[in-house]
Amino acid sequence: MIRVMLELREVTVSAGDRAEAPVLLCAVTARFPRGEVCALLGPSGSGKTTLVRAVAGMAETSGGSLHWQGVDLDLEDLPPSQIGYVPQFTISEENLSAEENVVLALRLRVAGLAGAQLSARATELLDLTGLSSAAPTLSKHLSGGQRRRLALAMELASEPALLLCDEVTSGLDARSEREILDLLRRIAREGNRVVIVVTHGLRDLEAYDKVAVLSGGYLAYLGPPDTLAHYFRVTRPEEIFERLPQREAAEWHASWSKHRTHFEPGNAAPGESTAKNDTKAAVPILLPGAIRQFLTLTATRWKIFFRDKGNIALQIGLVLGFPLVVAVFALDGLPAVPSLDAGLSGDLVRQLIEARTFAEGASKAGSAVSGLILLQVILLGLLGANNSAREIAGERAIFEQERFAGLKPSAYLGAKIVFLAVLVLVQSAWMTWFVRTVTGFPGDGSQQFLFFLLVNAALTATCLGISALARSADQASLASIYLVGFQLPLSGAVLALPAGLDAALRPFVAAYWSWSGALQSLRETRYYDVLELVVPTTLSAASLCFWVLLLHIIFGIFMAWLGCLRSAWDR
Repeated sequence: MIRVMLELREVTVSAGDRAEAPVLLCAVTARFPRGEVCALLGPSGSGKTTLVRAVAGMAETSGGSLHWQGVDLDLEDLPPSQIGYVPQFTISEENLSAEENVVLALRLRVAGLAGAQLSARATELLDLTGLSSAAPTLSKHLSGGQRRRLALAMELASEPALLLCDEVTSGLDARSEREILDLLRRIAREGNRVVIVVTHGLRDLEAYDKVAVLSGGYLAYLGPPDTLAHYFRVTRPEEIFERLPQREAAEWHASWSKHRTHFEPGNAAPGESTAKNDTKAAVPILLPGAIRQFLTLTATRWKIFFRDKGNIALQIGLVLGFPLVVAVFALDGLPAVPSLDAGLSGDLVRQLIEARTFAEGASKAGSAVSGLILLQVILLGLLGANNSAREIAGERAIFEQERFAGLKPSAYLGAKIVFLAVLVLVQSAWMTWFVRTVTGFPGDGSQQFLFFLLVNAALTATCLGISALARSADQASLASIYLVGFQLPLSGAVLALPAGLDAALRPFVAAYWSWSGALQSLRETRYYDVLELVVPTTLSAASLCFWVLLLHIIFGIFMAWLGCLRSAWDR
């Protein structure tokens, strides 16, 4: 009996839940034996990627069923370790070497590996994919062919029995393409795997064991490559794409259904059980727990951070430069709060002059204190946006790839939160200490630090949520800049908004709550007495400011969690 592991029975996929939704894949019936590599061909829009995603579980089927070793996948999901997916564009951490990327994949996907065993397995995968000589090379410096090999090495970490490859040979020269195809054949043979390769190329078709041709969502052919031209009545395989439009897709499918037995010798009849195999199924590899994945991702994030010299220089420049910007406005110290001694003179004119002088001095002192606190709040908000605007959106493809392989979103988000928390803590502490030391800023330093920390954390968390929900890193960065940009005018610290608008917007403006809370640290100083002369809006109690900012942080993390739960392969 043919050693079938994967079987599609009348599989149909629609573009939506509506009855009139376009059908992307129509009643596809196909079988894919172990130890073989099958090319999936067809013009753009024919349903190739849809078929692969339906098999992978990324696209929901609207009809038919998929079977793995005779088991209906609608009833029993395939373990993540049993299926590997290699997308068109290679996904790896650019600032990690080839070996480090493979080790990372092993740590995230395979439980129980450590030390010498982990190193040996990584070496084995690099040898298998021909990357031994490139092991210490950073991913961003690898050639196109080497990156495809790296993607395969990473996907083989969990020893999947089913390997799905989407355009893994596109953009490669003839030699590199042939080498990748030879590697895929070796992977299929030695691992007794099912390997399906989506491709537009008709070059080297003889390197495949089987070829499947899709047209308009229908299966038009599935058989050996050497009978492909004969079936479509063309002299060369390159002419097939010109031949397909000459008939309706449904006609090609009907013709194939009539003649398929002549091109699939020995296969079971449609719908016949293929549960009996000549070898036992491999035991699925266990995934690491969420804690181990969290620790692995946290350590990796710091490694990447310290390896990116440009980013380190930017962080140092911002952390050191922003407090300098604040200190420049008070290098000579803060204006003193003047005293008003009404007993100095009984002269009414003199008293009026003294009152005016006092008002001007008080206004100057109050404005300086309020302005310096607001400036620190806004600059810390900018740091928050810089911290996290691209943190998830910039590596969304990597996250989706690892989540497909079994990464738990809680571990991923937890690692991001810990990494960003350290940045927030360092930035806020340095801002508070430097400004107070250089300018002699008055008030309770611990309370000022608390509210500076909270506003930085609030905007970092909010921008992290934006990053998780955005469709691209550029979109996330732009939205985060706008968010911080509106903090100043909407805070009410400079100009008072109309009462109704102020009440509606204030809960969402983190800058107001940090500014207001930090000003409360001056209650025991004379500066607080004059703040009412210059503050255009009502201040809120420090306790209320604390809880509102905490809610901002929680809401931002919740948005990030929702964003991580959403599938975003198409972003």
